[in-house]
Amino acid sequence: MIMLAVAFLLGLILCLLFGVPYIDFLKKKMVGQYIKDLAPESHMQKAGTPTTGGVFIILAVILSSVVVLALAQRLSTEALIIILTLVFYSIAGFQDDYLKIKQKKNDGLSARGKLLRQVAIALLPTLYLMMTNHSAGDFTIGHYVLHLGWWYPLLAVFIITGASNAYNLTDGLDGLAASTGMFAFFACSIIALFSGHPEVAIIASAVAGALLGFLYYNKPKSQVFMGDTGSLALGGLLGTLAVMGKFEFLLIFIGGIFVMETLSVIIQVASFKSTGKRVFKMAPIHHHFELCGWSEKKVVTVFAIVSAVLAAFALVLFYLFSRGII
Repeated sequence: MIMLAVAFLLGLILCLLFGVPYIDFLKKKMVGQYIKDLAPESHMQKAGTPTTGGVFIILAVILSSVVVLALAQRLSTEALIIILTLVFYSIAGFQDDYLKIKQKKNDGLSARGKLLRQVAIALLPTLYLMMTNHSAGDFTIGHYVLHLGWWYPLLAVFIITGASNAYNLTDGLDGLAASTGMFAFFACSIIALFSGHPEVAIIASAVAGALLGFLYYNKPKSQVFMGDTGSLALGGLLGTLAVMGKFEFLLIFIGGIFVMETLSVIIQVASFKSTGKRVFKMAPIHHHFELCGWSEKKVVTVFAIVSAVLAAFALVLFYLFSRGII
């Protein structure tokens, strides 16, 4: 637990320290966000806000994770695979952000190109797990174990890629992805620690701390956006931690906000294509609440509270599973 606290505090401090020079650099270079036409009109005033803030989040996470893992003598191959996966996802996200900035519009990588990159990166932790863990092909829900064997990689890649996209969809309001993600990674840290995955626990704790530090710069009115550099990478990392820590089922609740955001988009698209009618005023669902009259701050606050409640529920479920109660 001490090492988790150290990772959390180091991630927090490093993110706060890295933020100032990086945001100043972005402002000098006029590196700003371009707003989608599909976003509410109120978002147009955010155009030009510095983006790619995910760069200093990822740097803070990597440095704090490596330092604490080394101190705890847990800088294993598994930990390095997780960190490498995070790096690759952040590079893919940065490429997407760079194309948006270069083209001066909110069109980065093609949807197909982005998905292919996400799937390819997800194969790294998945194949490593399959080759080094004899029970990697098992999907566990409490006492129930599904022996998926070599079908498991398909599920793992789906989880990691889905988490990456879901987190990316959630990053639409000032402070939303950071606040909801902070609780999700905190829950991951506790679950991983008590399920015998200290490397996963330390990295997750470092992310929770870094996101709390990022909130200082990303709270309304935001000084910087994390961009796809941050959201694609953190979502991919969230899925990777669940797969490597073998708590894939609990991710449904840990990342409940991200699941809800994704489902709202799927429902909206399916409804419009089949009936020509929209279920929500706008998707992802955080925009729906905005158009219902909620202030941006209220949406973020409510979603953060729901994320905290879901994270707590996941911890309770984990406790009940581990005690054999359910």
